[in-house]
Amino acid sequence: MPVPQKDGPRANRDIRGVREVQLIDDTGQNRGVMAFFDALKVAEEAGLDLVEISPNATPPVCKILDYGKFRFLEQKKAAEARKKQKTVEVKEIKLRPGIDDHDYEVKMKAMKGFFEEGNKVKITLRFRGREMAHQSLGLKVLDRVKSDVGDIAKVEMEPNFEGRQVVMVLAPR
Repeated sequence: MPVPQKDGPRANRDIRGVREVQLIDDTGQNRGVMAFFDALKVAEEAGLDLVEISPNATPPVCKILDYGKFRFLEQKKAAEARKKQKTVEVKEIKLRPGIDDHDYEVKMKAMKGFFEEGNKVKITLRFRGREMAHQSLGLKVLDRVKSDVGDIAKVEMEPNFEGRQVVMVLAPR
């Protein structure tokens, strides 16, 4: 049965197929190239672990440190990075070709709020019944949207027809 792969760097006896290593001790001093088993013995005498830092180097670079503490700090760093990242959501605004001015203003206010939060906005303009004969009215509405939010957003996807609706995607500047 194959040995399951562990995530993270190899430590102590998990380091295999290596005769010599470049050793860095627990104080950060470079001890130079030495035999793997000698480096392991130095780590055990210090009461710490031998951790492979750079496995692709020739010879591989190993450092003497507390492996449990090292893993804890790595997890903490990864959690901090995840906490700081922002996911961009795509919000959808649905319009009609014959939208009235007040309804349009309400939709624009919501759209500007989405841009301030850093989200993208997908505008869907749906045609019903005989409105398909007047597609130019719908495109005028989308041109009006483009001109109104031109200073705070850029067009990421130009308006294109998908059956009975036109879809356009805007992203904040």
